[in-house]
Amino acid sequence: MNAAVVAHLPGEYYDAALHTRAIKLLPADYVVTDRPVAIVTLLGSCVAACLYDAGLAVGGMNHFMLPDSGSAGDVSARYGANAMELLINGLLKRGARRSRLQAKVFGGGNVLRGFQDPIGTRNAEFVLDYLDAEQIPLVAQDLGDIFPRKVCFFAQSGRTLVRRLPATREREVADVERDYRSRLTGVPTSGGVELF
Repeated sequence: MNAAVVAHLPGEYYDAALHTRAIKLLPADYVVTDRPVAIVTLLGSCVAACLYDAGLAVGGMNHFMLPDSGSAGDVSARYGANAMELLINGLLKRGARRSRLQAKVFGGGNVLRGFQDPIGTRNAEFVLDYLDAEQIPLVAQDLGDIFPRKVCFFAQSGRTLVRRLPATREREVADVERDYRSRLTGVPTSGGVELF
């Protein structure tokens, strides 16, 4: 039986709307799998990168909040550079070939108002620059704006569903992100688009 490689084990559940098993991905998590599951996450200013090797039917997703780490010793998946390396390395360990990797990226919405340097914009710029530098083809993206998003990624096929959430959910996502951002100073944690 093939098992998922998971940083922090997110909850696995049956998603009745998607009619499949799903894994809920939280901030600072990443998952790599070849199982027929959907990886689901909720994004505000965070970014999720979905990478997959269609030839091997293996893929994964990360969910990071900040583009770069605050300290040299923190290698958790909450920071973009670390999250990308963990995801890529997890895929390569599962047999993926770097030359076949494709990327889809989502999030980076500026849902936290009042910042001079919006974190969502910085996260979006980081992931695009990273993929360009690593020469990983970007086949789909939904970045920026002010909307939170729900993303469902099917790791075996690379199929992705994205829902921009209404303003009524914006406050909920912003509250979660503010809470998570305030905990960042604590102990480090390890760490084509269809609209539906």
